[in-house]
Amino acid sequence: MASKQQIVEQSNMRPSIAKVEPAAAITGGELYIRGQHLASAGQPSVRLGNQATHLVVAGDSYIIARVPDSAMVGELIVAAGDQQSDVCETHIGIQIADSLHPVSNPAVDREGNVFSTFSGSRGQKSPVSIYKVDTNYNSKPFVTDLMNPTGLAFDREGLLYVSSRYDGIVYQVTPTGNMSVYVEGMGVATGIAFDREQNMYVGDRSGTIFKISRSRQIYVFATMEPSIAAYHLAFGPDDYLYVTGPTTSSFDSVYRISKTGEVAPFYRGLGRPQGLAFDAEDRVYVAASLAGRRGIIRIDPAGRAEQFLSGPGIVGLAFTPGKAMVLATHNALFRVDVEIAGRPLP
Repeated sequence: MASKQQIVEQSNMRPSIAKVEPAAAITGGELYIRGQHLASAGQPSVRLGNQATHLVVAGDSYIIARVPDSAMVGELIVAAGDQQSDVCETHIGIQIADSLHPVSNPAVDREGNVFSTFSGSRGQKSPVSIYKVDTNYNSKPFVTDLMNPTGLAFDREGLLYVSSRYDGIVYQVTPTGNMSVYVEGMGVATGIAFDREQNMYVGDRSGTIFKISRSRQIYVFATMEPSIAAYHLAFGPDDYLYVTGPTTSSFDSVYRISKTGEVAPFYRGLGRPQGLAFDAEDRVYVAASLAGRRGIIRIDPAGRAEQFLSGPGIVGLAFTPGKAMVLATHNALFRVDVEIAGRPLP
């Protein structure tokens, strides 16, 4: 029978979690766990709910755990021998759609329906161009016969706009899926965003940001370094246009462009930055990597950056009316209940 001293010693050796970073992850993401006595009784294990994770690093004070495909809940526990830690809550994303090919942010309407693309390789014609995923996660074809759909954005009236990097056209789509040409001649058309006056901005990845007025007059708003993939656009609370466009550099920037078209770096040091979105507290979230950690990077108005969510292959994101975050990877959509409100449309 164990003595009181042995019982106390065993209790003192119980795994203790001090911090888990980042606070959220999807399948394949890595959680960085710091604490004490994490491996006090030999090889530790980490569970998310009832699902075991793969341990990339397993030490007494530091563990890196990879989120498995089957993980659905964020209740994280570290166990060592017959001892286990208290539960630490994290946010784990659930897959809500697959068999897609997004290359930028998904778009979310006022009701919380999510729209995403099957973009395909350049010149590839796919049976369905845009899918609509309803609030019950039912995925249905929404737009067909559109080559290489790329950027998606809603205007204030609830009309959806989609760019085609194949023909340089931005199309307008009604809530019933009827499509018409809105503006042509946008080069390799990628990201779309609207300002407070509902002027449209379109990124031609070969080096131009176009401004299109409500009367459909076209202006060259700004010029930038060409992107190897796409320009991704979002308006910030300061009414500046924020732009990412990955290049061959591993140390890329988020840029911001003034109302007069002056381009300046906002934050430098991201790997392959792609889709971006603002929350209601004026923080910007970017699909990118920071110091080798992939996922969603959050940057506050003062320019301080941190990894907010871990996950591979993320190309874009959007907030829902229910304070969730929808993530687009190369072939799927995930929903993460982060309890963060997105910035309302301008």
